[in-house]
Order: sequence, then structure tokens, then C-alpha cells
Amino acid sequence: MPNIGDMAPDFELEDDEGKRVKLSDFRGQNVVLYFYPQDFTSGCELQACAFRDTYPDFKAKNAIVLGISPDDADSHRKFREAHNLPFKLLVDKDLQVSKAWNSAAERTSPDGGTALRIQRGQYVIDASGKIIDAQTPVKATESKQLALDALREL
Repeated sequence: MPNIGDMAPDFELEDDEGKRVKLSDFRGQNVVLYFYPQDFTSGCELQACAFRDTYPDFKAKNAIVLGISPDDADSHRKFREAHNLPFKLLVDKDLQVSKAWNSAAERTSPDGGTALRIQRGQYVIDASGKIIDAQTPVKATESKQLALDALREL
């Protein structure tokens, strides 16, 4: 599990356009990496749109935003387009990256079964690739502000 002060472990995932993206592709920029459960759900829309509405503030800090969920590229593309999101959404279908980044947890369903699901969380990574902030879990309503606060410390 990555911790504050660690170098961010690299990974490669498919984006909402079907292209392969590596975290290391963004070295030289600050990165807000956030994990969310599912496209087109109220909390996830609230979180994504908050990042969208303040995206100029992130750009001013030489930062990009990357969202990760298990939804497929087509769902991500539709979600991005429906909400006019200016950032990439990445597919973690098997939750391997989410697990590695402490953003997946067992959840019990009403019928008593358990399933691994994404736990909302986020990391802020500086331009050199070092993790400067970790919020897992994080509330959708607090996500954007916590990320901006971490970037202001740079």
C-alpha cells in the first residue's frame, strides 16, 4: 500500500478512449489520482463534477486529475462526455490497481454475500512521482478541497 512520502508505484490501465495509460506518463506534472465506485451514481457524479468545476485551479498547480473505477471504457467515455469532464477516467476492471492502492474493500450485500468493491479514496502525487497526500477513504463532498489543499503545500 502506498504511503505519504513513497514513490508512487507505476501501473498501466486503459483510459476512456481505449488507450493504454501509465501513471509514469505524467511525471513532470502533479497528479490527483482518485478512486470511485461507479459511473453515473450520485456520489461519483458529485465528486467528478467538483473536480471539473475547479479544474482551472488544478491546472494552475501544474496538476492533472485521473479517475479510476471498474467501469469499462465505453461507460467511462459516456460519463466523461455527459458531465463534460476535462480529465481521463481509467478502467480497473479486476480491481488490481485499486487493491494495490488501498482503495478496494470487501462489502457485504443485503443477502449476506461479500464482494470486493472500490472504496472512494485519493492520492496526490508531486511532479517527481512522490506521494504527498493520501485520503482513503474520502467523502465525495470533501475530495476536491482536500486535493487542492495538498497541492497548495507544494
